[in-house]
Amino acid sequence: MMADWDDLKVFLAVARGESLSRAGRVLKMDAATVGRRIARLEVALAARLFTRSPQGYLLTDEGGRLVAHAEAMEGEVARARDALVGPAEGISGQVRIGAPDGCANYLLPQVVAGIVAQNPGLEVQIVALPRVFSLTRREADMVIAVSRPEQGRVIATRITDYRLHLAASDAYLRAAPALTRIEDLRAHRVIGYIPDMIFDRELEYLADLGVEQPPVASNSVSVQLNLMRQGAGVGVVHDFALPAAPGVRRVLAKAFSLTRAFYLVRHADDRNVPRIDRFAEALTHGMRTETQRLEQMVEDGPAGGRDDALSNENNP
Repeated sequence: MMADWDDLKVFLAVARGESLSRAGRVLKMDAATVGRRIARLEVALAARLFTRSPQGYLLTDEGGRLVAHAEAMEGEVARARDALVGPAEGISGQVRIGAPDGCANYLLPQVVAGIVAQNPGLEVQIVALPRVFSLTRREADMVIAVSRPEQGRVIATRITDYRLHLAASDAYLRAAPALTRIEDLRAHRVIGYIPDMIFDRELEYLADLGVEQPPVASNSVSVQLNLMRQGAGVGVVHDFALPAAPGVRRVLAKAFSLTRAFYLVRHADDRNVPRIDRFAEALTHGMRTETQRLEQMVEDGPAGGRDDALSNENNP
């Protein structure tokens, strides 16, 4: 007896979620039904596909071998579905993007709003978490990463460069000691990532400043920026985020500047899936355009091009 695609779709959902209930939420069916479908598939294939453990449903060796075949079928089904919808019909269906929270908070909302406005049949989900996403487990259809992946069956495309500078609120700078050179940072509270929660080496900004343990820290870029807005200290921030933070501006811009890049990472099995290809193209173009627009706003602002150090009234 051969397995049909519906049962393989349930199998993939359990393999990725490692739980009947999580798979059920994805598939919009109850956990008991998911369990029965898995049992039916195991009978059809005469193989045990999962073992139950405290961590959930884990693939057996047989189940692991089945994943590649099921994902290949998933890709063919997606290509067949997309072949029925020509480019004139726009992009439709669901696309889930995983992204670091700085990008997800300050770039993707504008970009995705523009894409969905032009494609009313499209559903976009943005998963904004400060961590690495798994394409193998299909936590997302595509991932925006801050470094090119070095392993895995993925396709990685450079989207755009972006810049980062030191920044602080005007209120903080007025009350703090003078900040006219990098060495002055020793007299300031520095905001940064929690060291043992940095998920990518490209985020180790403070190492270039000789700061190993920032006194105020968060694993979230948006939290760090809000700490700056509240006058908690000086931190490194994306230029494209500054227009969303009135009262926060760059400091020591000529003395300290970083350039990083965003990469769009997709599963290799999604190569030449028209829906994913068209969305990836629109996303890449939108992110490039929006990053340039926001960074130019910062350059054109009152402190954009200057090495904008500031001292308080007691430090002329």
